[in-house]
Amino acid sequence: MSRRVSLPAADDLFRPTAPPEEDRRAQDAPAADTGEATEEDAGRKKRPSGRVRHDEKMTVYVTSDELLDLEHARLVLRRSHGLAVDRGRIVREAIALVLADFDAQGDDSALVRRLTEG
Repeated sequence: MSRRVSLPAADDLFRPTAPPEEDRRAQDAPAADTGEATEEDAGRKKRPSGRVRHDEKMTVYVTSDELLDLEHARLVLRRSHGLAVDRGRIVREAIALVLADFDAQGDDSALVRRLTEG
């Protein structure tokens, strides 16, 4: 009987966090142009990056109440929906939603309304 320990290979330990290059190209390929942009098209164009290695960093300062609200949302997503996501993922999703709404609605978007209110 051999005393050597069998260790997993690197491929077993590390998994890709982004789809293969050809899948990304297919996702980014424009749909047939009908001249009309639908809400579904706007959502498809602005997708959050999800769980990939991010090369860019941005620091945002929030109040303690905003941070608590964000953490509360994270915990509710985990408890009620079974989604174990971090605060950064929630923020990236929120940014994608706001930007898609801005692209689709322009001056009537929630972003413009909230920024002009106050």
